[in-house]
Amino acid sequence: MTISMNDVSQVLNTAQMTTRPSVTPGEAQASFADTLKGAIENLNHIQNESDSKTVALANGEIDDLHDVMITAQKASITLETTVQVQKKVIDAYNEIMRMQV
Repeated sequence: MTISMNDVSQVLNTAQMTTRPSVTPGEAQASFADTLKGAIENLNHIQNESDSKTVALANGEIDDLHDVMITAQKASITLETTVQVQKKVIDAYNEIMRMQV
């Protein structure tokens, strides 16, 4: 197997690109915070939608039970996923705090 000089230069260029941070730590932190905030707002929106459809069903304003149940299940799954992600983030934070520098 022969390796051409062009292949080696591509590997070196790729290695150099991966070592340079393209985003500053402050930008990464802001992006992470915005992502979390968006996820929580999405969860809140889904929960509110489920609540309003459940109330409308109880008041007799909606006849489609399937839609209400699907919305409630979607809200339940979203909440459970959010809780599991929260647990993983806390575990990762605790693991980082245990690291010796």
